[in-house]
Order: sequence, then structure tokens, then C-alpha cells
Amino acid sequence: MTHADSAGGATPGSGPPLVWSLIRLARPKQWAKSAFVLIGPLYGFADKLAEDPALTPWDIAFPALVAAFSFSLASSCCYVFNDILDREADRLHPRKRNRPIAAGRVSVGLARVYGIALFLVAAGALFLLPPEIRKWVGLALLLYVGNVFAYSLYFKKKVIGDVISLSLGFVLRVMGGCAAIAIVPSTWLLNVTFFLSMFLAFGKRLGERRTLNAEGKPDAAGAVAHRKVQERYTDVLLQMAVVVTAVATLMTYAAYVQDADTTHPDHPFGFNVLWLSLLPATYGLLRCIVLLEAGKFDDPTELAYKDRGFIAASLMFGAITGLVLITRHMAGAG
Repeated sequence: MTHADSAGGATPGSGPPLVWSLIRLARPKQWAKSAFVLIGPLYGFADKLAEDPALTPWDIAFPALVAAFSFSLASSCCYVFNDILDREADRLHPRKRNRPIAAGRVSVGLARVYGIALFLVAAGALFLLPPEIRKWVGLALLLYVGNVFAYSLYFKKKVIGDVISLSLGFVLRVMGGCAAIAIVPSTWLLNVTFFLSMFLAFGKRLGERRTLNAEGKPDAAGAVAHRKVQERYTDVLLQMAVVVTAVATLMTYAAYVQDADTTHPDHPFGFNVLWLSLLPATYGLLRCIVLLEAGKFDDPTELAYKDRGFIAASLMFGAITGLVLITRHMAGAG
């Protein structure tokens, strides 16, 4: 145990207040990943209302938001325990060494109690859902937490297996959101989620090799010191994996766009407007690759709130998709 662990934190006045450190430890910025919980309800919104006219929009939105809230807190619980396990490696990373546990601002004992409390609140939130829905969302939540712990304890050391485990976490988020409004997730949705998640994970490993590799050191020595599995990866392998998963994501999404011609043949604007969403989607993914390769970021998710070009592409994608979903809902209501 290190001095920081045994002392329970930094010396008084040497860091932010404990409350702020606990908030940082929960990583609320990462709650944006719970948007994956809302993908199923978002795309299935119009069809769900058309199936049951007695439903109101709030009847669909409320359980979806509860599920997203629960997954957000559960992910925070997982981050806390992951930071406990990774505290020594994090101290070797130029950014992660400032995390509350690695920096000694939160003791390991307090972090454990905090992590358990976050999980209990996440599980308790599910009691806001009807019993027949609660059990399926709860199952997805438990599988998600179990998968994260399996990753932290085992799969993070296994080449390729680490990425598949991380990607499965995103798929379980999607399945939890679908369960919240009692819809079956479509194959295209699971495929896009899986390939996009793999792209993000491979991209993170490539970004680490670019940002942590100091001049004069052997290939990716800095990245290996931070993440042991980097010994098994190579620059070429990661470059190929990033490109392959990006192409798989775009091709799968393109198949969904094409399928919309069959499932929703009445196009109010004279053509399949959803096709336009392929433009910002393609630009965003390719821009992500360029910035990671250049060493601008070591985590693709950072682009969501730091890179203007990526943010603009995301907003355009959301606007086009929202327009299509709204017109579908209006058509169904009419």
C-alpha cells in the first residue's frame, strides 16, 4: 500500500475539497455514454406509439430516462473500483495521475464505500419501473456491472478480448434501454453499437500509443507502462483495427438507412432523408481517426466535448435523425 493510500488523501489545502474529489471520482462526464441506453427508445419511439395509441410520450421517455440514470450511476461505481485497481498505473499517465485515488485525495477505503453506495442507488432507481420491466433492465444492469468487473480483473490483459469486453458493455446499455420500454433490439442496432464501441476502444489504444510514447524510448514504451496489454498490440494492428471497425460501423449503419426504404417507404421529402445522416457520420469517424493518429487525443470520447469539427458533425447527425424520427411520428399520428 502506498503512502497516499494509507494516509487517506493529500495533505490539507493541497487539493480540491473531498466532495469535489468524490464527484470527480464518479466521472460524471462519462455519463454521456448512457446515451447508448436511449438509442433504442429513440429509434423505437414512433413505432411504439403507433403500436399502442393509449401510450403517451412520457410513458416511453420516463422508463428510458430511469434506465439511463441507473446505468450512469452503475458505471460510476465501476469507475471507482477500476480506479482502485489501476491507481499505480494511473500515476504513470500524464492525465490520469490527477484522478482522485491516484493523486491520494480519496482513500481506498472511502472509495470502496462510495462505489458500493453508487451501485445501491443505481439498483434502487429501478424500483421506479414496473415489475415486469424492472427485472429485465435489472438483468442487463447486473450483466453490465459483471462484465466491467470481468474486464478489470481479467480481460483488460487479453489482446482483442479487452476490446470485445468493453464493446459488450455498450451493447448491454442498449439492451437495457430497449428493455425499459419493452421493445426487442434490432440486429442492425446491436451491430452498429458493437462495431462503433470496438472502434472507440481500438482508437483509445492507438491514441495512447501516440500521446504516451516519448522520444528516445522503445516503441510504445509509455503506453505499455500505462496499459500492460499494449505489449501485445502494434501500431499497424491498431491502425488496421481502427479502420476496419470504422468501415464496419458505417456499412452497418448504411444498411439500416437502406432498410428504411422498406420499413418506412413513405418519404415526406421525396427521398430518404436519413441518407443525409451518413455524411456527418462518415466525416466524424474519419476525423476521429485523423486526430488520434496525430496524437491530438488519447481517447475518442474526448472529441465529443473538445473538438469543434466532431461536435458539429454530431449535432448535424442528431438534427437529421431527429427530423426523420419526428416526421415518422407525425405520419403515424396522422
